[in-house]
Amino acid sequence: MTSIRRWLLGWLICGLAAASAIAAFGIFHTAREEANELFDYELRTVALSLPSNLETAETVDRQGAEFEGISDDRILIEIWDKGGALVYHSRHTPVLARLPAGIRTIERGEGHWRVLGLQQSDRFVQVAQPVSVREALALHLALHTLWPLGVLMPVTIVLVLLVVARGLAPIGGLSRSLATRSLDSLEPLRIDGNVPVEIRPLVDALNDLLQRLNAASQAQRTFIADAAHELRSPLAALKLQLQAASNNGTLKDDGRTIERIDTRLNRIIRLVQQLLTLAREDAQPANEGITVSLRRIGEQAVSDFSLLAEERQIDLGLEFRPPVTQNDTCDVLADPHGVSVLLNNLIDNAIRYTPRGGKVDVVLTLTADRLGFDVVDNGPGIPEHDMERVLDRFYRGEHTRGTGSGLGLAIAARIAQRQGLTLSLSNNAGATGLTVSVSGFVRVAKHVAASNG
Repeated sequence: MTSIRRWLLGWLICGLAAASAIAAFGIFHTAREEANELFDYELRTVALSLPSNLETAETVDRQGAEFEGISDDRILIEIWDKGGALVYHSRHTPVLARLPAGIRTIERGEGHWRVLGLQQSDRFVQVAQPVSVREALALHLALHTLWPLGVLMPVTIVLVLLVVARGLAPIGGLSRSLATRSLDSLEPLRIDGNVPVEIRPLVDALNDLLQRLNAASQAQRTFIADAAHELRSPLAALKLQLQAASNNGTLKDDGRTIERIDTRLNRIIRLVQQLLTLAREDAQPANEGITVSLRRIGEQAVSDFSLLAEERQIDLGLEFRPPVTQNDTCDVLADPHGVSVLLNNLIDNAIRYTPRGGKVDVVLTLTADRLGFDVVDNGPGIPEHDMERVLDRFYRGEHTRGTGSGLGLAIAARIAQRQGLTLSLSNNAGATGLTVSVSGFVRVAKHVAASNG
C-alpha cells in the first residue's frame, strides 16, 4: 500500500542526501584547489623571504636559529650562486637538480614534488615541497570546511520529519473524524481555517458524497414508507370487503364483490411485481451490455401486449421513422432484459391511459448515429405542472384516471439511467396524447435484411 508519508520522506531525505553529497564534493574540490594555490603562494613567499647574505652551506648551518620555522621537513630549499655552485640546501632533505625558473610538478623516484624556481640578481633560489605533504594538508583543510554541512544534514532531516508530520496532520484529523462517526451520521464535514487548501477539494467531494448518500437514504426510507402505504391500502380494503361480504352473505351470490376482490388482488400482484423490478434495477450494476436487436425487442413487446391492446380496442403497432427502415435490425449495445422491461413499462402505461379506440405506436428512431424509440399514444397526456414529478416513485397526478401505483415511469427512468440512456416526456404537439422518447443506444452495425420483392 502506498504511503504519502513514506513517499514524501523518502524523496525529501534522498534528495537532500544527494544534494548534500554534490555540495560536499564541490566544497571539498574547491577547498583543495584553494589550498594548493595557498601552498604555491607559501613557496613563493619562502623563496622571496630568504636572507641574501648567504655564502656557504656551513654558514647557514651555524645560523640555524635564523631559519627556524622555514627550512623544516615540509619544504626543501636550495640556493645556487652566480657561478652555478650550490651554496645551500636544507638539512636532512634530498637534493634536487636545478630546474628552470617557474613553478612545476616533477617526479622523483616514487614521489612527486612541487618545485618553484626563482632567479634573483646574485643567486638562483629553488623551493620544493612533496606533493604528498601538500595533499595531506589540503585534505585536512578541505575536511574542516565540511563540518557545517555534516551538522546541517541531521538537523535538516529532523526538520523534514517535523514538517511532513505537521503537513499531514489535517489528513489524520479528517480520518479520525470519519472513523468516529456513527453509521447514521451523514452530516457534511465542517471546514475550518486549519484545513489546508489542498485538502479542501477532498473535503468538498466527501461532503458531496455524504449529501448524495443522505438523499439516497432519505429516498429509500420514503420508498419503503410509500410501498408500505400502497400495500396496506388495498389489503385493508380487501379485508373490509371480505368482512362485509361474510356478514351480509353477498360473498356467495354477489358477483360484484368477487370482481372487486379480484381487481384489488391484481393491483397488489402488479404492485409487488413493480417493487421487485425496481429493487432489482436499483441493485443492478451498470454494464457495457451486449449486441441486441432493438427492432426484435420492439416486435416482442408489441406481440406481448397485443391481446391487452385488442381487449381495450387500441391499435398497437411498431413503426420506423426515416432513416430507419423496415429492413434495419437496429443492433445496439444494451442489456436486453433491462430494455425489454423499460419498453414493456412504457407500453403498459400508454395502454392503461389511452381510451378505447385509441392508438399506441412504438417508433424506432435514429438521431446523430444513436438509435432510440418513441412510445406515442393519443391519450390525455400529462399536465405541464406534473411533467417534472411523474418520474418520481409513487407519484400520481391529481387528475390521473384508473388504478396504478405511480411506479411504471419511475422504473423506466431508473433503467434508462443505469444503461446511460436519455428518457424524456412531451405532450404531442397539435394533438392529444403523450410521447415518451428513449435515446442514446450505441449502434453496432447496420444490417439490411434481404428484400422479399
